Amino acid sequence: MQDVIRLLPDALANQIAAGEVVQRPASVVKELLENSVDAGSQQIRLIVKEAGKTWIQVIDDGCGMSETDARMCFERHATSKLRSTEDLFNIYTLGFRGEAMASIAAVAQIEMKTRSEDKENGTLLQIEGSKVITQEPCVTNRGTNIIVKNLFFNVPARRNFLKTNSVEFRHIIEEFQRVALAYPHVALSLYHEDQEIYNLKSGNIAQRIIGIFGKNYKEQILPCSEEMPAVQLKGYIGKPEAAKKTRGEQFFFVNNRFIKNSYLHHAVMTAYEGLLAAETFPFYAIYLDIEPKKIDINVHPTKTEIKFEDERIIYAVIQASVRKALGKNNVKSSLDFDLDANFMLAGRLNVEEYKADEEKNAEEDKPYTPSNYQKTSDYVSFVQASKEQSFLANWEKLYEIEEDANVDLQALFGEPTHEINQNTTTTLGSKVNQSVLEEPNDKKLFQLLNSFIVSQVQSGLLLIDQQLASERILYERFVTDLEERHGFSQQLLFPVRIQLSTADMMLLTELETELLALGFVIEPMDKNTVALKGVPTDLHPIKEQAILEQVLENYKMNKANVNLPKRDKLAIAMAKQASCKRGSLLTNAEMQAIIAQLFACHNANYTPTGQRTFMVLGLEQLDMWLA
Repeated sequence: MQDVIRLLPDALANQIAAGEVVQRPASVVKELLENSVDAGSQQIRLIVKEAGKTWIQVIDDGCGMSETDARMCFERHATSKLRSTEDLFNIYTLGFRGEAMASIAAVAQIEMKTRSEDKENGTLLQIEGSKVITQEPCVTNRGTNIIVKNLFFNVPARRNFLKTNSVEFRHIIEEFQRVALAYPHVALSLYHEDQEIYNLKSGNIAQRIIGIFGKNYKEQILPCSEEMPAVQLKGYIGKPEAAKKTRGEQFFFVNNRFIKNSYLHHAVMTAYEGLLAAETFPFYAIYLDIEPKKIDINVHPTKTEIKFEDERIIYAVIQASVRKALGKNNVKSSLDFDLDANFMLAGRLNVEEYKADEEKNAEEDKPYTPSNYQKTSDYVSFVQASKEQSFLANWEKLYEIEEDANVDLQALFGEPTHEINQNTTTTLGSKVNQSVLEEPNDKKLFQLLNSFIVSQVQSGLLLIDQQLASERILYERFVTDLEERHGFSQQLLFPVRIQLSTADMMLLTELETELLALGFVIEPMDKNTVALKGVPTDLHPIKEQAILEQVLENYKMNKANVNLPKRDKLAIAMAKQASCKRGSLLTNAEMQAIIAQLFACHNANYTPTGQRTFMVLGLEQLDMWLA
């Protein structure tokens, strides 16, 4: 039998490795920035064009490389970080696998200039698809200047899977922010299409957070720290009232390495228990210093996942320190953390002294005391619904009805219905069309818990979720406005100056035409500041800044759904913001208006995100329950 097993050629092996390490332009940015940090750079400049698809350039003032090292760094499994097996368990640096540069060179065209401090001349290296084209001396500054051009030029299938420039650049911003937060002492700048996006000076963690996310974070973050033999924790957490609907501003760093860990995230969320609005996420940037021997960072090719020797200890420390920070700042009372035996043993804590300190802080700060506190075990489930969400889920399950594609209004109400133009009515919860008010309606309506509209119908009892119903109504109205470009604007007496983060500013620029069609009047002022001069008439002009920020947040919640066009995503975001929220007291006329407008919609059964807007409780169900 002929032998069939052969070693892969180096170029092909590098391309296969690139499939794990280099997934998109942001992956290249991450690896190059981490290499610059490991080189001891104090200033790093990142320049990208076409969201990194055609040009990624990183310039640093680090230690640079010799001629031999410049060539060796593009070989597989070549690294300056490891010499023996013991070094693998004592890693403080970032790039140690020795795969990144070889993988990048396999799928891109690279030009690199580098010079170490003890050399007069540097080295110029040009590589294309793992093949060295040029290697010669050159004149360059100390440090490294590397350009990655035409990513995936030789793997067209991979290039076709890349998203739009706006999506890919948002991923680059995320990687840039993570490196910037991990190393606040390093000055970093980011340029896209020759436009300065970030110019971050060296400083402390708080200054870096404000530099990245905006000056408004100065009033929204609280310091958080804990010193123990097992782990040292520092960082900042956000105030509960500043929590957002979307994830993305939650950061864990272990030995200055960004990681993702749902278990530790749960520790933070349980510390905020009872303080956050439903489905909101607080900001946090938490830094953990742990002995390298007690963690395993060699788990994932991108090194964003690590294993701890004992996650329960880390969980308890994070939960306790976040609660302590909230209590000290009058956000939440300083609680008895009820540390478990493992936690006390690992930290060698004197529990009585710990409690005495907390009682002293509570007396000085005089925070409020929650009426009910439920102890949380560190083995609690990662996903735990709030009471409000559980009650709502049970309520909806109780009144489930058949999956009807359309609504037969005559069968539902037992009488002919009049066609109503949904565009003739005004804002829900404000003025109601006079034709609706004058229309005779003898049916009795009442509001249940200021959240549900209840009405008698021929087949039984009709229950309408006022928030979900108004979302459907407003969604169809906003879609029409976007299609016909006739959204009406309510001018503000005094323009509102709004400062946005760089990512939100880019999103606002991307949605500029659509927001104008809806009725927003926005005028740019400087780099990250706009003046809001008008809002759609369907939005109440109260807290104008919160309105615009929430619309952007709602839009980001839907951006992951690639099946929806931009128009629909924005219409959903606007409908969620302008809808008649649960807990709002409605008059009889307003309830009639919601019913009339809902059943005039093209799809009255469901919200644009697939939630049921109403349910019918049949007479047979009532008889069965009362029997």
